[in-house]
Amino acid sequence: MKALPNCISFSRIILSLILIFVKPLSVPFYAVYVICGFSDIVDGFIARKTGTTSRLGAKLDSMADMIMTGVLLFVLYPIVNPTTEIVIWIVSIGIIRLTSMVVALKKYKTFASLHTYGNKLTGVVLFVFPMLLPYIYTPVLIYIICVIASLSAVEELIIQLTSNVLQLNKQSIFKK
Repeated sequence: MKALPNCISFSRIILSLILIFVKPLSVPFYAVYVICGFSDIVDGFIARKTGTTSRLGAKLDSMADMIMTGVLLFVLYPIVNPTTEIVIWIVSIGIIRLTSMVVALKKYKTFASLHTYGNKLTGVVLFVFPMLLPYIYTPVLIYIICVIASLSAVEELIIQLTSNVLQLNKQSIFKK
C-alpha cells in the first residue's frame, strides 16, 4: 500500500506518453486523458490518507504533471496552431518555471515544483482545455490559460527566491 501513490503517479507518465500515439480529441484520447487526470487527483489523496506522502512521491507527481503537459503541447500544437505571440508567451512561462527549478536546485540541492493554489488552478485549466476545444473559441481559452499559468509561475519563482527552506506544499505567497 505504501508504494501505491507512486505507482499511480508513474502510471500517469506512461499513460501520458500513450497519448502521443492516440488520435487527438478522439474517444480513446479522452478516455486515456481522463484516466490521467483522475490519477493526478487520486495519487496525492491516497498518499495523504494513508500517511505515505514522501519527497519522492511529490517529485514523481510533479514529473508526471510536466510530462503530461509536454505531451499535450506536442499533441495539441497542430490542432491549436497558436500565433507566434502565444508561442513566445508559452516559452516565457516555461523559462520562468525552469528558473524556479534552478533556484530550488541551487538553494536546496533538489528538484522542486511547488504545490501552490496557483499551480493547482493552472493544472485544472490545462486539464479542461482539450475538453473545451470543440466548444469555446480557442484563442480565448489560450489567453485564459496563459494568464493563469504566468501568474502561478511568477508566484512560484517569488516563493523560491524568498524562502529560506524548501516548502513543497506552500499554498501561496499570500499565506504563511
